[in-house]
Amino acid sequence: MSKLVVRAVSMSLDGFMAGAHQSLENPMGEGGMALHAWAFGTRTFQKMFGNAGGATEGLDEEFAAKSFENNGATIMGRNMFGPVRDGWGDESWKGWWGEEPPFHHPVFVLTHHARKPLVMKGGTTFHFVTEGIAAARQRALEAAGGKDVRIGGGAETIRQYLKAGLVDELHLVQAPILLGKGERIFEGLDALGGQYRCESFSASKAVVHYRLVKQ
Repeated sequence: MSKLVVRAVSMSLDGFMAGAHQSLENPMGEGGMALHAWAFGTRTFQKMFGNAGGATEGLDEEFAAKSFENNGATIMGRNMFGPVRDGWGDESWKGWWGEEPPFHHPVFVLTHHARKPLVMKGGTTFHFVTEGIAAARQRALEAAGGKDVRIGGGAETIRQYLKAGLVDELHLVQAPILLGKGERIFEGLDALGGQYRCESFSASKAVVHYRLVKQ
């Protein structure tokens, strides 16, 4: 049975999932890339970027690999897809990931501005959904074919699905960093307490991994 999941989402000690002022130079906002240092060195992510050597093994690699297992579709917010705001202009922006994105399945991008589906190499097609989170979820579940639907981010998109009570499972990764400002993943979710239980937590040399499941 398909689940709606959050996997390998990094956050700072003060709860920020991204830094402030996203731009082409700072895709994760100022200081935000440091949250993901644990992942970039793993075998899974090194392979994704075409590198063969120098990858780390162990707990972080285990979680990185699991984050890609059984995913049949992805949902993401407009800001995760790119820094373009308002209308799409000439539609030349095709995401941060080059001609062959790492998803290899349908990706549903939440937006207020319509755009035709964008077919990329490697089996990824970006679909732009203007009808809201429920419509994106339904389309993603249908496209996933029984596999899980992963919410890729950003923080606002995850918050919307959490507030609606639709997330079945979360894998959060806490990095020992204080950002001070940016996008907090749990901002305004005061009623979330009691809805999830911590199934497991474990620490590597770099971060702490938390797995939470819906009660």
